[in-house]
Amino acid sequence: MRPTGALHLGHYHGALKNWVRLQAEYDCFYFVADLHALTTHYEDRQVIERHVYDMVIDWLAAGLDPETCTIFLQSRLPEHSELFTLLAMGTPLGWLERVPTYKDQMEKLKDRDLATYGFLGYPLLQAADILIYKAAYVPVGEDQSSHVELTREVARRFNHLYGRSADFDAKIAAALVKLGKDDARYFEKQRREFQEAGTPAPLAKGEAIVARAEGPQSKAAGWTAEDSELLRAHLRGTGRAVLTEPQALHTEVRKLPGLDGEKMSKSYGNFIAMREEPAEVERKVNRMPTDPQRVRRTDPGDPQRCPVWQFHLVYSDVPTKEWVVKGCTTAGIGCLECKAPVIEAIKREQQPWRERAEAYLTNPKQVHWIVEVGTERARTVARETMRGVRDAMGLNY
Repeated sequence: MRPTGALHLGHYHGALKNWVRLQAEYDCFYFVADLHALTTHYEDRQVIERHVYDMVIDWLAAGLDPETCTIFLQSRLPEHSELFTLLAMGTPLGWLERVPTYKDQMEKLKDRDLATYGFLGYPLLQAADILIYKAAYVPVGEDQSSHVELTREVARRFNHLYGRSADFDAKIAAALVKLGKDDARYFEKQRREFQEAGTPAPLAKGEAIVARAEGPQSKAAGWTAEDSELLRAHLRGTGRAVLTEPQALHTEVRKLPGLDGEKMSKSYGNFIAMREEPAEVERKVNRMPTDPQRVRRTDPGDPQRCPVWQFHLVYSDVPTKEWVVKGCTTAGIGCLECKAPVIEAIKREQQPWRERAEAYLTNPKQVHWIVEVGTERARTVARETMRGVRDAMGLNY
């Protein structure tokens, strides 16, 4: 996440809630994208440090466990910037200019000077952020899928340019010999079909031959992990997989709108902070606009026209939602009555966050230490990837 300071409920339900769940299922890397913050706010350096640690406290308060996942600062790892620079050498300019969010942000942020190389190149920096950890999956919403696809294209191009050693063809031939004549002939047939038509069936059949050679019943004498990697690259028409092509991980996301029904955003002033004081939560929700056609208490309303209903969809159980629908459409309840369960649900959700955050707010050095440890853990992985990248590019002299 870009450091924007303390987070709001939209951040939690749109991303953080998934992050907390995913840390128990995967080896997760969560980082503060402070270099990305400079792509649009390069003049606002005074607030970055405070925003960084405010945001990390909210991550920890939400339930991220530094013993389970890796939490770190992007700018503390020069390997990110180095990989960004090296990838830039072979990435076509047109790939960056066609990223949908590039034109969209240029339109929306006309008050800022975004005619910079950094802003144009931020999708490539994102690609470097992902590829340097050889990520298998990137949890994103549908609107960010284009960034993951660009990352895949960048990895594929890099592997094509630099994944072929001088003896690549000789190694492929040796691996095919290990397969045996029949399997080698069948594998080559699937390879040609896949590269000519691009359909998934021959790719799957070719992959199956390699998997069989790896398996316990393999008849391929002397088979190695390098043989598998080489033949999979040969099958796809690429070089050795120096960088891993990631997949987008689309998880269920409950989008929580702002208090006015628009996207929840600090800049719109329509947000509830994750650690908002209970009295302020009550004040903000009670001032939310409701169905504009329900002018008087006795007028029946329609929940679909009311921003409060979107909060009920996230926070209320089935009986409460049924009570709201019946009460609103028959004018059996007033708008303040309708808002009461939402207020209580938000305060219940926030209570453990405030309690966990208090421990870090009274001991900020603990937050700094968590980030330092995570940064060193990430550095170990990043340096290993960069050794492979430099070697592939011929820079290890």
